[in-house]
Amino acid sequence: MIAGWKSIAVTALLAALVSGAGVWIGAGWVSQQRASPSLHDIVHHDLDLTSDQAARLKVIEDRFAKTRPALEEDVRAANRELAAAIAANQGDSPQVQAAVDHFHDAMGALQKATIAHVFEMRAVLTPEQTRAFDKGVADALLQDPR
Repeated sequence: MIAGWKSIAVTALLAALVSGAGVWIGAGWVSQQRASPSLHDIVHHDLDLTSDQAARLKVIEDRFAKTRPALEEDVRAANRELAAAIAANQGDSPQVQAAVDHFHDAMGALQKATIAHVFEMRAVLTPEQTRAFDKGVADALLQDPR
């Protein structure tokens, strides 16, 4: 009789594991289907670029790829600074406000550089390509991050 219960328990456990894995895989698939294509995907897969456009965009993208990591690191450093200021001051203080300002400045610099990069890429496109590009940018900005 105990062997029967063990068999039922093992079967139930396996069924739970398999159903959990199925839910996890399904949720991942659904989230991928809902996500808007990236700007990179739009530019390189949807716009039918000429070879000249592709070469010009590569130069623009390579240049931004060199500057973006430093901007992102400044955002992370400002975030760490803010965390340390909050922990050290146990409340709002001039140190916390300075750290908040640093974080806002770092985020602003990253956003401004990204927008400049987007407009630099946009300048390479034809009017028809620009319409599709602008729609992709707008869709990306309006996407709910949840």
